[in-house]
Order: sequence, then structure tokens, then C-alpha cells
Amino acid sequence: MRALARAITLVERRDPSIRRLEEMLRQDARVPGVVGFTGAPGTGKSTLVDSVVALLRKNGQSVAVLATDPNSPFTGGAILGDRIRMQRHALDTKVFIRSMGARGHLGGLSLATREAIRLLGAFGFDEVILETVGVGQSELEVAAMADTTIVVLTPNLGDSVQMIKAGILEIADVFDVNKADLDGHTRVMTELRAMLSLSPKAGWKPPILATVASRQEGIEQLWDAVLAHRRHLEKSGQAQALTEQRLRDETAEVAAELARRRAREALDKDPELAKRLFDDRTPYRTAEEILDRKR
Repeated sequence: MRALARAITLVERRDPSIRRLEEMLRQDARVPGVVGFTGAPGTGKSTLVDSVVALLRKNGQSVAVLATDPNSPFTGGAILGDRIRMQRHALDTKVFIRSMGARGHLGGLSLATREAIRLLGAFGFDEVILETVGVGQSELEVAAMADTTIVVLTPNLGDSVQMIKAGILEIADVFDVNKADLDGHTRVMTELRAMLSLSPKAGWKPPILATVASRQEGIEQLWDAVLAHRRHLEKSGQAQALTEQRLRDETAEVAAELARRRAREALDKDPELAKRLFDDRTPYRTAEEILDRKR
């Protein structure tokens, strides 16, 4: 576990050595199942994830949780609230919990998340759960990384209206109305059904489930829905297409990161280039010149 934690720290720091490490582990890497939990703050995502982890361990599966927390704008540190809520799994060697700071990234998920998932597969984890910050529109990125995206709502928070505003309705593979022991949960489920009936989305129809995570109620049915969605992806051929698209997306992100690093080095080391930029006052010509340069 310490080796894995150190490797993910290298990933978060964007340490160049992580490239060699991933190449060394490539032969041993497996592809874990990836499930994303997203939704507004206060919906009980962390308690729900904790309950899912308990179910998976009961079934004999190893599971890792990557919980993305907002960073402090002053220290850069993450809140680590999810670790506090999942203390009962702290001594379980088949459970790995990591809070990763969003570091200002608009996607809500750390830029290192994709590489962290690959490392978790290399270390033999069966399932990876992504829990996002939960701040609205930026949560759409979870669908680009997860096989199944679960949108969590709860009664009395106006979540169904917020889902329409944020556009999250389109990315949900499963809807879960958590805290279903509260008044109003049937209204939320009814509104969701009405919205889904107007959706032109073909193929998979997202189920709407109810859970009380604090009492472990409805968790098995929720995981059954995840497994059903996976079977649908395999049967329809979408699983392979999603895998290939994720690799393209990750390659684009790596290329952008390398290009950004090259641009900063060029501007720092080449005074003439910087002077032309300051005289021209537009970055496009300078950016094209940097990208056209041979290393």
C-alpha cells in the first residue's frame, strides 16, 4: 500500500519518473471496473460510497476509492473528508482510499486520475470508485473516466432542477435517490421519470433507484444496476469503443501538458522569443513557432 501511495504521489506531482514506472508495470496491469459517483454536495455521496465498499468487500472483491476534494487556494492541501467517513475500512488491506486534490482543474477530477486508475489496476484492484467534488457543471468529466456514472440526488435540495441546469441528466447511467427515508424522495423519483421520458437518449435507459446509505439499504440493488450496465456495454460493443476513446483523451491531455511545459521553457530560455511575444501582444504566432521547433 505504501508503494502504491508513493506512486500516486509521483503522479500528482507530475514527476517524470512516473513514465518509467508505468512502462515497468504495463505487463502486469489489469483493467479494473470504474464507477463514478457524482452529484450536489449534501447528497451523501461519501456515505453511499462507503456502503458500496462494504458490499464489495463482503463479496470478496478488492476496491480502491479516489475521492477528489477541493484544494485550499492558500496551501494547496485537500480536505480529506472522505477518509474521515470511511474509517471502518482503514485497516483492510484490500481497500485503498485516496483523496486527490482537484488543484483548480475545472473537471472536478484531478489531472492525475487517469494515471492513478492504471496504477490501481497494476496493483491488482478489482474495482475503482471515483467520487467527485460535486459542484455542478464541472462534474461532467466523470463520465469520460468511468464505465458507469451514478448521479446521486436527495430529497428537499432541489436536485432535480439542478440536474437540468447542469446538464448532468445526459451523463447518468444510473440515478440514485439517497436518503430515501426522508419525505419527498418519491417526488424526486417521479420528476426524474418525467424528465427521462422526454430524453431522446436511445439504448440504455438509466434506472432510478432509492437508497438509505446510512442503513445499507438498497445498496445491493444499486450494484446490480451497475453490473447490468456493464453487461449492456459489452453486448452493444460500447465497452471497447469507450476504452479506445479514453486512451485518445488521455493522449491529448499528455500532449497538452508536454506542449505547455515546452512553451514555458522556451519563453524562459529564449529572450528573443519572449521579446517578439511582448512586441506582438498576441500569443498565437509565438505558440505556433514553439510547436514547430524541433527538439
